[in-house]
Amino acid sequence: MTKYGKVAEIAVIKYHDKIASTPLEAWEMAAHEIFSKSQSSRLKNCPKDAFLGLCENGKVKNIPTKPYTESVLNKGYALKALSLIKENPALADDKNALWALVILDSDNTEKKHNAQMDVVISLFKKDFLVL
Repeated sequence: MTKYGKVAEIAVIKYHDKIASTPLEAWEMAAHEIFSKSQSSRLKNCPKDAFLGLCENGKVKNIPTKPYTESVLNKGYALKALSLIKENPALADDKNALWALVILDSDNTEKKHNAQMDVVISLFKKDFLVL
């Protein structure tokens, strides 16, 4: 599991256990735990916005649907990845193949994923997502 996948898992647990009152607060707490020595890693928007986008759309179990992010792209990438995994769960074992399908119809198919797939895959494998 990647570090951002672990941040996402910890964030869900912190929210469910009422240690954090919002998904954003849960993410920030978890990111500080995993990236205690790297502020730039703690502040990285792509995985955070993927996580918040899943929460915002009611895709994370027991997290209410509310506006949590202004992200369009990262939220969209996460939601499309979840949809693809729902259709073909084997994609959760190949984040590069998953990413290739996520950006298939985009203007920039050379773009690299920036930990958004790690968030989706980790939450899927922990059964934290609503399919």
